[in-house]
Amino acid sequence: MTKVELVAKIAEDAGLTKVQAEKALNSFVTATTTAIKAGDKVTLVGFGTFSAITRAARTGRNPQTGKAIKIEAKTNGKFTPGKALKDLNAKPVKAAAKKK
Repeated sequence: MTKVELVAKIAEDAGLTKVQAEKALNSFVTATTTAIKAGDKVTLVGFGTFSAITRAARTGRNPQTGKAIKIEAKTNGKFTPGKALKDLNAKPVKAAAKKK
């Protein structure tokens, strides 16, 4: 599902225009990003938790030369699904068979 499809679904389900639905979605993304950058967690009960995780500095290897390189510490966003999302009984949709 793309952002456009998600906006259309939100608009249909909530009885909003697509412009209003896109503003709401953008507001959610902005608020979540701001909270995570501030070090907070965003928990949606039954759906999941958005948080930040910091990876320590480490030594890696350049795959082309094999030379050791220093990889600096980095903070990334993380999503942990809630119970309702973990217990999905839906089967994954397989890609359509390629036509020969």
